[in-house]
Amino acid sequence: MQKNVGGYDRIARFVIGPALLLVGGASLGGLVVLAAGTVGLVLGVIILLVGAILTVTAITQKCPLNNLLGLNTYETAVETPDDETTATVR
Repeated sequence: MQKNVGGYDRIARFVIGPALLLVGGASLGGLVVLAAGTVGLVLGVIILLVGAILTVTAITQKCPLNNLLGLNTYETAVETPDDETTATVR
């Protein structure tokens, strides 16, 4: 799979992913209560998993969901051939 995560998409994943990891971990550790009983436990696990997925896709710059949807925010540098010269304006 080619890289398909870059730019603002990657920055957002780097910010939101670890934040969700902290909230999910705090929820499972009992520091934050998202909901009472089993629902809170399930929400904590879901938030933790989403945070982990966002963080990993930001690091690897590869997202299977972006690939499935045909999205590509990764910009490759435009390479110009060495023998091509730039035109000067007179």
